[in-house]
Amino acid sequence: MTTTKSSIALITGGSRGLGRDMALRLAEKGIGVIFTYNSNKAKADEVVAEIRALGQKAAAFQLDTSKVKNFGPFFEQVKTWLETETGSPHFDFLINNAGTALHSPFGATTEEQFDAIVDIHFKGVYFLTQEALPLLNDGGRIINISSGLARFAMPGSAAYGSSKAAIEMLTRYLAKELGPRRIAANVVAPGAIETDFGGGRVRDNKEINNHVASVTALGRAGLPEDIGGVVAFLCSEDAGWINGQRIEVSGGMML
Repeated sequence: MTTTKSSIALITGGSRGLGRDMALRLAEKGIGVIFTYNSNKAKADEVVAEIRALGQKAAAFQLDTSKVKNFGPFFEQVKTWLETETGSPHFDFLINNAGTALHSPFGATTEEQFDAIVDIHFKGVYFLTQEALPLLNDGGRIINISSGLARFAMPGSAAYGSSKAAIEMLTRYLAKELGPRRIAANVVAPGAIETDFGGGRVRDNKEINNHVASVTALGRAGLPEDIGGVVAFLCSEDAGWINGQRIEVSGGMML
C-alpha cells in the first residue's frame, strides 16, 4: 500500500520508551498516530504535542491492554476520533508494543505473575488484534513487538520470553490468515534496551549494561532510537513484500 498523509497508525504503549520513539518516527514519515497509555496522561499529552508539532494528527487514549473487556469501548473511542479527524473509521497500521517486565526465576514465579505476563503479552495482543481487524484497512500492516529473549534464554525471563515466543508464532498465523486481505504481519524483536522498562535495569545497572555490551557484536546496549525507525520502515511501501518475518534489532546480541 502507499503511505500518504492520511495514513494512521495505532500503537499500544506509546507514551514512553520504545513506543514513544515509534510514534515520533512514524510521524516523521507523514503518518498520524493514535496511541495508548496505561496511567501517565501527562507523558502521553507530551507525545501528542510532539507528534502534532511534526504536522501530524495525534491522539492518546487510556487502555490497560491486559483487560480484554475494555477493548470494545476503546475501539468505539478510536472509531469516533477517526471519523471526526479523517472522515473514515479505518486505520492502516497496528503496532502491538505495550508490555511490562518480569524478572523472576522459573521456580519462584507465581501463578499470578505468570497470568499477568500472559494477559498483557499474549492474550491481550491476540484479542486486541482481533478487535482491531474490522477497522484495519485492507493492505495494512501489523507489527508485533517481541524480544531477543524469545531466541536466547537468560535466567529469570522464562515467563516473559515464552510469552514473546507465543507472539512470534501468532504473527505467522496472522500473516497466513490475513493474506487474502493483503495485510502483512511481522515481528520486531529488540535486544536489551536502555529504558525504564523493568525498573530501568539495563539503563541504570552498570553491571547489567556492561554485560549486555560484552555479548553484543556492536559493543553496547540498545537505545529506543534504534527501534522506532525499523517499525516505521515496516510501515512503508518499501517493506510491502516482507511478511511473516521476525526481525531482531539487537546489534548482534548473543550471536
